[in-house]
Amino acid sequence: MRFHQKLLAAVSFGVLALSASVGASASPANPQVGSDYRVLEQAQPTDSGNKVEVTEFFWFDCPHCAAWDPSLTAWVKKQGDKISFKKVPVAFRDSFVPQQKLYYTLEAMGKADELTPKIFQAIHVENQRINTDKTILAYIEKIGLDKQKFLDLYNSFGVQTKARRAAQLQEAYKVDGVPMIAIDGRYVTSPAVVGVALANQPESMQQAAALQVMDHLVAKVAAEKAAGSTPAKKK
Repeated sequence: MRFHQKLLAAVSFGVLALSASVGASASPANPQVGSDYRVLEQAQPTDSGNKVEVTEFFWFDCPHCAAWDPSLTAWVKKQGDKISFKKVPVAFRDSFVPQQKLYYTLEAMGKADELTPKIFQAIHVENQRINTDKTILAYIEKIGLDKQKFLDLYNSFGVQTKARRAAQLQEAYKVDGVPMIAIDGRYVTSPAVVGVALANQPESMQQAAALQVMDHLVAKVAAEKAAGSTPAKKK
């Protein structure tokens, strides 16, 4: 079975186990602020209209991001037109910037959705280094993308601007670890946040619990939007 199929199977098992073992004191089906998700002190502006904005902060070299990616992708697909989803690559250090530029270059080429899981697999299963300008270009050549087109975009003002904007979002959302999910510019959660109450459970169960919390928050925000009662946000 391929890497991502194994991961998805593990997470699916976690969902089933979760319903049988998680007690009322830490129930993702009835999430509690503070233990299952946090509310930002300063809500951030969104531009998703009537849809619920969902943002994932991630890092290609993060094994937890790689492990969660298949089930998160399936969750996003399940939401359909209810949400507007975007990924934001983080940069906790300057050495992270090449991977930010890699993601935004692939996004500009219309290849981000296709290649993100393949990059995770290359890094975390095949042990390839894809984290510097040189190693990124070597990977791009290896998979057969147009080298010159990639370089033109990789070094472009547009991609550099998106990388700087990602750093600003990371700071605004107070991202201190990845993966992290932000919903409607107000709520943040993650497998790590939910996992505090599930510390003795497998990572797959913590991931599944986080998805349940996300279901709850998306439904909450969608209901507020439908009722016209979404709190105002500072622009």
